[in-house]
Amino acid sequence: MTWKVLVADDDPNVREIIRLYFRQQLIEVIEAPDGVSALTMLAEVKPDIVILDVMMPGLDGYETCREITKRSDVPVIMLTAKNDEFDRVLGLELGADDYMTKPFSPRELVARIKAIFRRMQKGQPVIEVEPVQYEFDNLVIHVTRREVLAGNMKIDMRPKEFELLAFFAKSPGDVFTREQLLEQVWGYDFLGDMRTVDVHIKKLRERLSPCHHVCIHTVWGVGYKFEVAACS
Repeated sequence: MTWKVLVADDDPNVREIIRLYFRQQLIEVIEAPDGVSALTMLAEVKPDIVILDVMMPGLDGYETCREITKRSDVPVIMLTAKNDEFDRVLGLELGADDYMTKPFSPRELVARIKAIFRRMQKGQPVIEVEPVQYEFDNLVIHVTRREVLAGNMKIDMRPKEFELLAFFAKSPGDVFTREQLLEQVWGYDFLGDMRTVDVHIKKLRERLSPCHHVCIHTVWGVGYKFEVAACS
């Protein structure tokens, strides 16, 4: 199957480099010169993945990423000319799955795309079919339905947030390092920054704020653990 990749970048040279290299890899490229066009094409062509430049006129990459993650579960890789940690973390917080700093290697970009697709094709190996659901206080995690409820309120989560929560739910009270979480939830071939774990933990805590007795605690110098207790 030919993968369909939407590339949004205002630099035609960057788009051409990606298009020519991806063609050799039998990857179809749909080009967008700006964020607005990318959002239009998102609905029209339904890409398998989006490569998104940060510095675009009008609707920049961050705002475009925010809109994409509202409308779709399609994976997003950010391209940024900035090497500042704040900018990288911001992209992850907005829902990007990975990022690369310009100038970049087209070969590495393809490797990152393939890594994302491999994880998607594997399904969700860390989430067992049994039990069908986990229940903690007023939090219910329906595994097979991929649904999270706080009381009668549904909590919307991005796919990786759900997978991380489901993994924690299997072993409440156990402490996991960032390396273990990357290995178990993201997969052995994850090529991104370890800070992606911290970003997803932060988002997961925000999602779980209605569940007052369910916490993801930081174990300083080690990692994180999921607990059902009074949260301070």
